[in-house]
Amino acid sequence: MTLAPRLDLRQSQSLVMTPQLQQAIKLLTLSNLEIEGVIAEEIEKNPLLETAPAAGDAPAAAPADAPAPAREEPAGADELVMAGEGAGESLDVDIAAERFDDGPGDHAGPSAGATASGSASGEAIDFDSFADTSESLADVLLAQAGAAFAGADLMIARALIDQIDEAGYLRADLIDVARRLGVPLSRIEAVLAGIQRFEPTGVGARDLAECLAIQAREADRYDPCMARLIDNLDWLARGDLSRLRRLCGVDDEDLADMIRELRGYDPKPGCRFGGDTPMPVIPDLTVVRTRDGWAIEMNSATLPRVLVNRRYYGELSAGPQDKGSKAWLAEKLASANWLVKALDQRQRTIIRVATEIVKQQEAFFLKGVAHLRPLTLRQVAEAIEMHESTVSRVTSNKYLSCARGLFELKYFFTSAIQAADGGDAVSAEAVKSAIRALIAGEGDTILSDDTLVEMLNAKGFGIARRTVAKYREAMGIGSSVQRRRAKALQGA
Repeated sequence: MTLAPRLDLRQSQSLVMTPQLQQAIKLLTLSNLEIEGVIAEEIEKNPLLETAPAAGDAPAAAPADAPAPAREEPAGADELVMAGEGAGESLDVDIAAERFDDGPGDHAGPSAGATASGSASGEAIDFDSFADTSESLADVLLAQAGAAFAGADLMIARALIDQIDEAGYLRADLIDVARRLGVPLSRIEAVLAGIQRFEPTGVGARDLAECLAIQAREADRYDPCMARLIDNLDWLARGDLSRLRRLCGVDDEDLADMIRELRGYDPKPGCRFGGDTPMPVIPDLTVVRTRDGWAIEMNSATLPRVLVNRRYYGELSAGPQDKGSKAWLAEKLASANWLVKALDQRQRTIIRVATEIVKQQEAFFLKGVAHLRPLTLRQVAEAIEMHESTVSRVTSNKYLSCARGLFELKYFFTSAIQAADGGDAVSAEAVKSAIRALIAGEGDTILSDDTLVEMLNAKGFGIARRTVAKYREAMGIGSSVQRRRAKALQGA
């Protein structure tokens, strides 16, 4: 065996995905709100693209019980750009098993504003009109600081207000603020004491105890007994009323009165003012029951319909052009055709996956969460003859609106819990719903996890105690001990 360098020729096969096809696959993971950003960017770059009003020719609806369309042969990226027919499953690719060519087009459009390609019927609801236009907490505090302070104290007050969070708490170390501003700590504390007299009462506190103490002083209820109660909030949280009675030196009636007083205070005084405007969740799909079954539609109310401006292309191609201009125009036409076909294929793929989900979970749409069936991505993928990774991308960041509310598509994929009687497995979400209902109706008799297991087994759920505890904690429900203490505090 020689160790000399040599040249070898080898043949191998691999799928090389062009940047256009990579971006088409990435479009599947974007929500309708994010797709509009992609469309806006492409229209800005490509003069042959334009949006059109409602036309009603989108692949809108498909009955859930209708047979799946015939599987078509996959199309390559070049075919997707240049050919006339849209490929049926051109986006159904397992990216994890493929390799990619790096190129200038290997990027997805930015995530932005509103929704995807399709027809629009009527004007969309302006959700921004419902937004709270009130002043923010910082604006309110700065206005009061301008009236209460002047000169250097006003500068200190502004620096402290900058460190107050949306809940109204000061999240800065006074020593650090004094060192940064170059003023004595006593002056910082004096300005903070002034801020703590601002509205809302309790603002500028450094912890919950100080916030409640400020409000108690404002209500003229900060006596030694109340001070000791506020200093021992941890025992109040544990529900140890006997220890609190001894610490405060009061009887049961006085302690109950003090606890009621504390309940009337606001632990987060800053939250009553406007903060960041929450973004509304706009559904990507709507499911409506009709006489013929279930109608699944893309939410086209805010989706611009993207078209290729053939007339403008004809005007440009008819004029005098050099070789570079012709190449540029051909590239823009190919890019425009690809975007229209890719958005149309994305829409068809989402409709196809959603149709199968509705078919599999029809009992949920008819009867509620207690009838949610166990479902996996693989089951849907096999039913519609797509790859599991494609179904995963389609169900990411997508929301479905139906008569029962707004749900993320991932919500319908839940693990299975075996039935106690050997029957069909039930969904984990159905078990959580049963646990929530049992705890909500427990009344004065607090149910332990062991009791919950017995009651669930009687309902046909084969479930272990540790699973009940895990689901209860996932729903933010305390243990039986915590719920018993909370009930004791409510009755105090």
